[in-house]
Amino acid sequence: MTQNTSNVPYQVMWNRMISVVEEQAQALVRTAFSTSVREAGDLSAGVYDIDGQMLAQAVTGTPGHVNAMADAVGHFIRRIGRDNILEGDVYITNDPWEGTGHLHDITIVSPSFHKGKLVGFFACTAHIVDIGGRGFGADAASVYEEGLYIPIMKFADQGTVDQTLVRIVRGNVREPDQLIGDMYALATCNEIGHRRLVEMMEEFDLSDLNGIAAFILENSRRATLERIAALPREIATGELTVDGFDNPITLKVKLSIEEDRIVSDFEGTSGLDKKGINCPMVYAKAYACYALKCAIAPEIPNNAASLAPFEMVAPVNSIVNAIHPAPVALRHIVGHFVPDTIYNALDKILPNVVPAEGAGCLCNFQVSLRPRTDAPAPKGAVRSEVLTFNSGGSGARPMHDGLNATAFPSGVMTMPIEATEHVGPVIIWRKELRPDSGGAGKQRGGLGQYMEVGATEGHEFDFQAMFDRVDHPAQGRQGGADGAATEIAQDDGTKMNGKGKQFVPHGRRVMLSFPGGAGYGKPSERDPELVRRDLARGYISAKVAKEDYGMSDNDIAKILNAVKKGEAV
Repeated sequence: MTQNTSNVPYQVMWNRMISVVEEQAQALVRTAFSTSVREAGDLSAGVYDIDGQMLAQAVTGTPGHVNAMADAVGHFIRRIGRDNILEGDVYITNDPWEGTGHLHDITIVSPSFHKGKLVGFFACTAHIVDIGGRGFGADAASVYEEGLYIPIMKFADQGTVDQTLVRIVRGNVREPDQLIGDMYALATCNEIGHRRLVEMMEEFDLSDLNGIAAFILENSRRATLERIAALPREIATGELTVDGFDNPITLKVKLSIEEDRIVSDFEGTSGLDKKGINCPMVYAKAYACYALKCAIAPEIPNNAASLAPFEMVAPVNSIVNAIHPAPVALRHIVGHFVPDTIYNALDKILPNVVPAEGAGCLCNFQVSLRPRTDAPAPKGAVRSEVLTFNSGGSGARPMHDGLNATAFPSGVMTMPIEATEHVGPVIIWRKELRPDSGGAGKQRGGLGQYMEVGATEGHEFDFQAMFDRVDHPAQGRQGGADGAATEIAQDDGTKMNGKGKQFVPHGRRVMLSFPGGAGYGKPSERDPELVRRDLARGYISAKVAKEDYGMSDNDIAKILNAVKKGEAV
């Protein structure tokens, strides 16, 4: 975006704002109690003008949180009331429909005052390990079963924390210290953002943010509209079928590129599920906007104005527009497939732009550990909740291979084994890349992972599965092969379901194979050097090298012998 010299100070302030909210997010990472925040980065942070329009977001965080939170601040202003917004206040909610989609996300909003005048808001969201109820999983039949609901209210009134709220929260969750600690961490990171903003305003002698807000929003709006205007005025449809809970789910979209907007219409998408995989529209819209921004305007900063031209509509009580009291705990599973659905349509309008399908949703699971009940438990056996975030492979891109064990579209990081084992008596016996799981193609799909999960001596556990792609693996694009499907079973061969809470007896382990991303382009067109590299690295087997890529037995033997001897390939 070209600026004249009179706008240079505003550009400097804009850059400063982005650094302010990134420091806000990093403060949350450093102070949060939950591993989902500290280790996986399942959070968001942003600064807003006095009308609740997002001006800047942190680089650290997930698009589902950030883009959903872009709508949330307006709800806070309306619910609290402008006359009741006071210096020192901190507001809170986990409302799925006015927050970020399910009860397991706590959103904190803090008004920012400068010289006694309201100048804006800071907001942040974090995924917390437990909110009571049935626990994090798809088993509930309504949102009432999924945990404690906190309406939009004051966490702190002019600096004084509501201790009644704190006691209610502590009395209704399994990990009260973690949750209360996270709530204070969220409030504190907003305070850090506020301090840095005030420092900036004093440095540039600003009494309000009106000028910089107008500059940010106008430039972002204009740049986004220019990108959309350059696209062909076309309509295309896309479709994606995934596992669902008991029955498959079909997502359908009609993508319409107009002069000044792009509309994603999900008419024809499956209706509500009986279990908690339904997705409120605020979260589905967040990923619909993100998918289009990635493909069309990736370098334009994310804010209210750059998001506005991307519109989404969906039938009420379709699975991407679930309304109260639908169960929504695992709304991310459906929400994370929205981008692949849109890309299946966009590929028909803009070929050679979007990636092949990937693993889509995160490969998360939660382990609820307790002393064994089939025999006397050792004295040191404890109860514990352990949540871990993991990823399959992303889809291959038109010019590049898919990323191994990397979450797209969420961007949430895979948790280290050490961090997972630190919070409870769980043991990760195995965690490694899954060879041959990336779909073959001119560009290969990203690899999934193997994991083997158990508990320390004297413990049994409930395993809460949150997986997909068991029956519907990622599909290739432009001749690329499909990625590998998800597999889950106990170590004695007992099959397990891809979703839902399942008992694992003392001494048993859960064996997991996470899905791979699909390939892009015909495998016969892959650079032979890349095939040799993949074989040497163990990304593909000799069988795949031969059958999918046409490598000769002689070349395969040479490469494998060189690897065995530690020689360069």
